[in-house]
Amino acid sequence: MKVRPTGVIPPMTTPFRKDGEIDTKLVAPQVDWMIGAGAHGVAAGGSTGEGHTLDHEEYRDLMEATVDAVKGRIPVIAGVIVDSTRDAIRRGRLVRDMNVAALQVTPVHYLFKPDDEAMVAHFRAIADETGMPIIIYNVVPWSYLSPALLTRIMTEVPLVVGVKQSAGDLKLFADLMMMAPDKLIYSAVDALMYPSYTLGAHGSIAAILTAAPHASVALWDAVKAGDHPRALDLHKKLLTLWNAVIADNLPACTRYAQTLQGLPRTYPRAPMPEPSPAQQAATRKALEAIGALKGPQVEAAE
Repeated sequence: MKVRPTGVIPPMTTPFRKDGEIDTKLVAPQVDWMIGAGAHGVAAGGSTGEGHTLDHEEYRDLMEATVDAVKGRIPVIAGVIVDSTRDAIRRGRLVRDMNVAALQVTPVHYLFKPDDEAMVAHFRAIADETGMPIIIYNVVPWSYLSPALLTRIMTEVPLVVGVKQSAGDLKLFADLMMMAPDKLIYSAVDALMYPSYTLGAHGSIAAILTAAPHASVALWDAVKAGDHPRALDLHKKLLTLWNAVIADNLPACTRYAQTLQGLPRTYPRAPMPEPSPAQQAATRKALEAIGALKGPQVEAAE
């Protein structure tokens, strides 16, 4: 692995226009905003970026625009959210010649769950066929991988270098940290970044970072500096924001938070709805408490 991405790695929203098409010229402003906030890397095409809605051509264009905008300043992680080994390999091949640090790959997200042997084979095939480092995105509720299975996959498939551990069970995160101390373990337990960092997380890849990157980097820095009173204060403010945006339309609420902080307005891809008036009000209030609000914004092209 050329680089070992660590620290705060926001998963970017995909800049869709109102008609549902991607406006790639709005990738760079978001990248620059993240870097300006101190982000240590970015992820594109993940669940916050509605990566499950992208076709292969859109995925390639989005990743190309992201890599071009980053210009080598920080690592780029490419999300892969598909329902077959074949499609995961195809997406990996689309980006393997770009300056991408790793693939972030979910287990299949449709209804059916592979058994353990098939799950190991899935990640082994992706590694063998792409030659790229892989971070398992452990998020699918009906296909959630145990710390034991995650550790097995990382042991048997050396190119599987880490896990993005999602859902709210901090004990599973702590177990994984103990069972795989030499691997990259990222927290996506959005409500509990502070304890995740104190448990030794190597970084984070989570929607809350995208909604409030400045405060999220400040929290990481505070924990690293041992400033726990400041870290606890930031945790409470970020938890209030998380409670405002966590919903079935989380990506839409996250992009609304970005718009309030100065990014051009973009839209969720249908059928995901825009934030409700109540969600908008709660998000605005939480960002105000963090000191993150900006003025009126320019709309994306129709």
